[in-house]
Amino acid sequence: MQLCLGLVAVDVVSHWTWVSTLLQSANETFTYGISGSFWYATSSSVQILLFGIVAMEIKRRAPKAHTVLELVRRRWGHLASLVFLYLCYLNNFFVCAILFIGAGNALTASTGMNIYAALLLVPLTITIYTVMGGLKATFTSSYLHTVVIFVTLNLFIFKVYSSDIYPLGSIGKVWRNLTTYGNYVPVDGNKGGSYLTILSRGGLEFGVLNFIASFGSVWSDQSYWQSAIAAEPKAAFRAYILGGLLWIPIPLALSTSLGLAVLAADLPLTTAEGNQGLVPVAAAYFVLGKGGVVLILSIVYMAVTSAGSAEFIAMSSLFTYDIYKTYIRPEAGGQELLYVSRVAVLSIGLGMGAFSCLIYKVGIDVNFLFLVSGLMISSTVPALTFMLTWSAVPTGAAVSSAIGGQICAITAWLLHAKIAYHKLTVSDTLQRLGPTLTGTVVSLVASGLICTCWTLLFPDKTASYERFKDIQTVDDDLIAPSDGEMLELDASFRRSSIVAVGLSVLLVVLWPILTVPAGVFSKGYFGLWIVISIVWALVATFICTFLPLIESRQIICKVLKIVFLSGRSQKIIPL
Repeated sequence: MQLCLGLVAVDVVSHWTWVSTLLQSANETFTYGISGSFWYATSSSVQILLFGIVAMEIKRRAPKAHTVLELVRRRWGHLASLVFLYLCYLNNFFVCAILFIGAGNALTASTGMNIYAALLLVPLTITIYTVMGGLKATFTSSYLHTVVIFVTLNLFIFKVYSSDIYPLGSIGKVWRNLTTYGNYVPVDGNKGGSYLTILSRGGLEFGVLNFIASFGSVWSDQSYWQSAIAAEPKAAFRAYILGGLLWIPIPLALSTSLGLAVLAADLPLTTAEGNQGLVPVAAAYFVLGKGGVVLILSIVYMAVTSAGSAEFIAMSSLFTYDIYKTYIRPEAGGQELLYVSRVAVLSIGLGMGAFSCLIYKVGIDVNFLFLVSGLMISSTVPALTFMLTWSAVPTGAAVSSAIGGQICAITAWLLHAKIAYHKLTVSDTLQRLGPTLTGTVVSLVASGLICTCWTLLFPDKTASYERFKDIQTVDDDLIAPSDGEMLELDASFRRSSIVAVGLSVLLVVLWPILTVPAGVFSKGYFGLWIVISIVWALVATFICTFLPLIESRQIICKVLKIVFLSGRSQKIIPL
């Protein structure tokens, strides 16, 4: 199944629009102001832009691959495959738990539903939906869900900044209220204690943590590799670049509307409630009443359905191809693997529901999962990057960096919390920004040093990328690029890398530097900031809505032609 630019880009947006994109981004804005929304959006988008380079490398070096672990096994053998299987599944568990607990908290707060019923109901419905739909339905539903999320997002933006709702309703009113609120309840570490500044120590620290953690989330997630594999060769890189740029306005615009609305309207929301992801729920109720809550629940459910379905399919793909076909029944054919994948989805869905109930029972919330996930899985990034770009990396370097980086990260996290706060508690010290930031940085740095130093000392001189091309397809579902397309990919690789790196530097370096002279935002500068987020959201809405339709116009016309012609050919039988 080869997919075009627009649909893959929208699919990337849908996969990366977690519940935390809608809930946690607003909580960071509630905590740090403008800085929180900015760093959540930009520090999480760079990974998608840079993964476009990986997508091109997949097409160049392993055009018939099914999963990331298939590549690991071909490159470094079975031991490395099992190690990265553990880390990839660990990442999927964190992602699913964030999705389900975030959605469960929103359902419980809005409807009064029992939290454990919500934690079981959400994955169950996603399981049924995924088993019945499969991968092709996931791409289609990603389009529908993304369009609805963007339309709802625009409604909230204009309601907060262009309506008659008191005390909001205009950019000037929101700016004035935020200025007053910052004078009475200043943010520790922000310039002047203001919520209207990028100069925020806490916001910057969160940005660094989220920047590294998001690399681990993307690189260790089979769903992104799956989208890259499914894309047309020429569309793979451009789809990830476009997807990253289209995703940014979702957390940026949503958090600068609903996140700031909670502060500007001085709603009675506690930090603990914010950590549970209830900031946009409270703001939506204030802005649109019960209808606003219904809209929030709708887009949260669409986000958890689309992203959750992608996670279930990713985990089932790893089980089907990298466990069942590799170690249990190597001779299994396409129909048998399809049946196994559906059984795997069912088992994973029920298991993740029970797992979510368990971790909620022990007091783990969305904020803890979000902050800790980075230090647990970021150690995979160096090895998985080098897998397609540095042929000299030996098996020992890859395995040691992945496991060693994680061990170093957990050690640094616990030591920082113990030394700084003299106790280790899940509800407090272990989810504070300082210890989790330390662990996340150590995870990436330690794994990178281990992998690089080991390779320089003991390089693998026998490795070759040609072994990737020996991968055989199960059916005719994956088509390798033609020789002409391969030459085109080789020629555009360097140019594409420059584009991806350049956009990344623009977003996380140049843009924040350009805001430094503004200090605390004036009314005019704040207005410009909001207008940029609104225009970006409107453009993204237009592209996500119409580009996939334009690209699929021939298929749509054929379907409509069949429907109308078949309807005319039927005879009307009188009663």
